[in-house]
Amino acid sequence: MNALGTLARLYPWPVEPSDELRRAARYLDLSADPSTLLSAAYGAGAVGTMATAVVALLAPSRVRLPVAFVVGTLTVLLLVGAQSGPELLVTAQRVRALGDAPDLVARAVLRMRLTPSPERAAAFAASAGDGPLATSLARHVRQARAGTAPALTSFAEEWKPRFPSLARSLALVVAASSMSTVDRERTLDRALTVVLDGTREQMQSFASGLSRPVTALYAFGVLLPTALVALLPAAHAVGVGITTATVALVYNLLLPALLLAVACWLLAHRPVAFPPPNVSRTHPDVPDRALPAVGVFLAGVLAGGVVTWQFFPSWAIPLGATGIGVGGGLFAYYRPVLDVYEHVRNVEEGLTDALSIVGRRVAGGEAVESAIARAGDEVSGEMGAVLVETARKQRQLQVSVHDAFLGEGGSLADVPSRRVRGAVAFLALAAEEGKPAGPAILSLADHIDDLRRVEAESRHTLQSVCGTLQSTGMVFGPLVAGSTVALAQGMVGQSGVVSAEGGSLPSLGLSIGLYALALATILPALSTALVRGFDRALVGARVGKSLVSATVVYLAAYHFVGAIA
Repeated sequence: MNALGTLARLYPWPVEPSDELRRAARYLDLSADPSTLLSAAYGAGAVGTMATAVVALLAPSRVRLPVAFVVGTLTVLLLVGAQSGPELLVTAQRVRALGDAPDLVARAVLRMRLTPSPERAAAFAASAGDGPLATSLARHVRQARAGTAPALTSFAEEWKPRFPSLARSLALVVAASSMSTVDRERTLDRALTVVLDGTREQMQSFASGLSRPVTALYAFGVLLPTALVALLPAAHAVGVGITTATVALVYNLLLPALLLAVACWLLAHRPVAFPPPNVSRTHPDVPDRALPAVGVFLAGVLAGGVVTWQFFPSWAIPLGATGIGVGGGLFAYYRPVLDVYEHVRNVEEGLTDALSIVGRRVAGGEAVESAIARAGDEVSGEMGAVLVETARKQRQLQVSVHDAFLGEGGSLADVPSRRVRGAVAFLALAAEEGKPAGPAILSLADHIDDLRRVEAESRHTLQSVCGTLQSTGMVFGPLVAGSTVALAQGMVGQSGVVSAEGGSLPSLGLSIGLYALALATILPALSTALVRGFDRALVGARVGKSLVSATVVYLAAYHFVGAIA
């Protein structure tokens, strides 16, 4: 905060933050005033502009232009990022939230099937969820009780600019309350169809427009920069000054910053994300200490350093130690979280079968409790084990359906799936309603099946494009980079690329190698975030594997191409 205030004081003139920036600051609950943020951005821009001018005046003529260009470009990126950063962050959070929209509508529809009251539907949809969308709806429920507009209506208006299909779907839910029984059921079915179709259409539209920016990112962020490495000796031959500092500034500062800016822009325009469950370090299956990951990190640093010291030039030692150590440490740190994700996925796979069996039995007049107990013998896999454990707790402890599933020591207490928890909340409600809840439970099973199909289609549509980003960061980018470095050094001998001063650039391999590691970080992270939303565990594990792969591929390509060049 002190640094922010210092930068803000460097720009003493009054500023007027945009309405978007003010709304973003409120949404993020930032401690800094929007005016202070904007003044600090202008102050940082002033510092960057002065640095660019100093470089242009005092730097040696042979590096003046590239260094001034790099500093100036970074200044512009800083100014744009400071002003647009909060808005992009809000957009990313809302994109992540909208992945819960179909589930939220389903909860409202299910409650309406039991009692045609939009107020009760809104309250149940909010209480049965725990994501940002449910939190927003809960706020509207509280406001509605104070005498403002109906909760579902005001909530739909808030999210309409971002997801029009959600607003249309909720409008149908509200309208269904005043219809006859037959018309109400049809309208509620239509509400579910609208939100699912809207999700599918937005993802298809986004995927169809994604190929061009990804192709541009691939061409100007990977192919062109790595190809230019082989031209560095020729550039010197015609009198262009190429120094270690110039290469490092361009490849280790400017290009990664531009790639990061493009990645943020792409993520900000993603319409909907289906993120994995929220698993924290407090989960019993996740170690609360990072000691195992630290051990893997140190072992990776040692192994990478020793191998590169034995078989590669000295510049490869920090590269090998960093890539193997950091990559291995990241993967080891996030691996337990991925195991929890796998368990959640296995439980969710049996959710549709479980609800179908329970729904049919309840519709036939059987109590929810006994229907759950009998379903445990008919559902296979991890969901079947959950039902068996739930029935045992109900029988031994005489607790409610909700407590048997989600209470202390419940069968799903350690399964952080919003979808499963929403289904359990409805089963608990169905236990109070009895036989009339049976068709609604069957409807929930059908909806979950439809939603899983939409998610699979969305991921498949994006995977065809994003798979290229991932493979480029892990394999293709480092392969081209290592090969071109070996060719460039082969043109002038193993001592390095000759600079304008007549010396050498032995750190060319290190600078380009660090750029290959930047590609191995940014591209897989972008690919994962586009397909699944920005989840730290998924991104961290994917980046960890990518760093190890990129390090090995880069050094192997350098070694083998250098041997034959």
